[in-house]
Amino acid sequence: MSDHDTEKVQISSVSQDAVSKDPNIVDFEGLDDPNNPMNWSSGKKTTQIIIVTSMTLLSPIGSTINAAATQDILEHFNSTNETVGTLVTTIFLLGYTFGPIVIAPLSELYGRAILYKICMFFFFVFNVACAVSNSLGSLVAYRFLAGIMGSCPVTLGTGSIADMVATGKRAGAMGAYVIGAVLGPAIGPVIGGYLAPAAGWRWTFWLMAIACGVMTVFSLLFVRESYPYVLLERKAQRLRKETGNMHLRSALDTGKTPSSLFAFSITRPLKMLLSPIVFSLSIYAATVYSYLYLCFTTFEVVFYGQYGFSSGEAGLATLGIGVGSVLGCVICGVAANAVSKNLTKKHGGDPKPEYRLPPMILGGLCTPIGLFWYGWSAHAQVHWIVPILGTVFIGMGMVFTYMPSAMYLVDAYTVHAASVTAASTIFRCFLGALLPLAGPAMYDALGLGWGNSLLGFISIAFFPVPFVLYLYGERLRNAKVFNLGYE
Repeated sequence: MSDHDTEKVQISSVSQDAVSKDPNIVDFEGLDDPNNPMNWSSGKKTTQIIIVTSMTLLSPIGSTINAAATQDILEHFNSTNETVGTLVTTIFLLGYTFGPIVIAPLSELYGRAILYKICMFFFFVFNVACAVSNSLGSLVAYRFLAGIMGSCPVTLGTGSIADMVATGKRAGAMGAYVIGAVLGPAIGPVIGGYLAPAAGWRWTFWLMAIACGVMTVFSLLFVRESYPYVLLERKAQRLRKETGNMHLRSALDTGKTPSSLFAFSITRPLKMLLSPIVFSLSIYAATVYSYLYLCFTTFEVVFYGQYGFSSGEAGLATLGIGVGSVLGCVICGVAANAVSKNLTKKHGGDPKPEYRLPPMILGGLCTPIGLFWYGWSAHAQVHWIVPILGTVFIGMGMVFTYMPSAMYLVDAYTVHAASVTAASTIFRCFLGALLPLAGPAMYDALGLGWGNSLLGFISIAFFPVPFVLYLYGERLRNAKVFNLGYE
């Protein structure tokens, strides 16, 4: 049986024997049911993935687009507090932390499509609010709310891909999706660096609002529901209405009422963090991801102050991370599929989530190399291209860490892909929001060289994680002591 067929079988938690014994169970009509998202046409799948990836690209752009305008914002509101200035950018990530706690369980109850549409609309609304805000406090508040709404595609995107793409082909789709997630933060300062001096800081938010408005229209017109639980529940409701048989129920029905299911689901991401697998991968990815935003806090000092770049040129310095991210996505996407297929074939044809982990070893190498390179070259004030080349390795390291961990968690917890992604996102964005606030003090005390070296040494401490999980991950997943009641 192919990976595609295997995946379609695994969608339903009820075997065909159980279905045949209970005629009241509603399931997909065999392996080739066109209503099963796994059987959608390539064009339909591609359309959904492009829209989700575009939303996922747009949201992180919003997290950093105002970074280059921080001084303009502080001057406009007559403030000299640099921490508050940094907070205007990082508070968006704090919204990313809280949004998934509610968005993930709501999606598993009502579906992914409706959440995409509602959140993208309010993402548009709160960017307009940022553009017209009349105080620094209101701007911070609206940025937080925009972050909550913007967290939707970041939280649900991997789940949408898992709904439509079989395990064996998932790495390519995940690669395209991850490009959006990791390239956005690098693009934002470039746009803002040129737009803010030319048109004013408010136009960074007006541009985001315009882009969000366009994506809202596209989501309303073209995004379709892909979550099997919701599709089967809708099918059961339709059949109950048509036949009058009130005993019909979805094959994925848990027996819980919507309110009790939501109450149970809202705690699932936090429960999942108690798993040593989810916790270790989440904190590893969170640490490396937070380095991205921490580096952004140094770029203005290094390239604007030290190398005499203009505001726009200082924004262009983030393209080193962007190039590294794209290279990482391409290399990791190809390597992940090849390594997984080879290991599956080598071990008897049984695909396991642990086969997604080997590319993460490259992340454990690239991240400290990039941090040491960037930190000490900037400290030595050598030619500006040298520290930018160092950030290429930081971007690659981030992708080599984030992408394998995301694929592993989705493969290991496919039914609850949104919840496990939410668990990882909570950690990642919490550190991403808070660590940059400590950045200025750390670099003032240690300097660029030893400050980035400290971050490099911390990343080296995580290097054993993929090795440990490759060897013992399956045992940990199946251990009763870590069965915390996700169902």
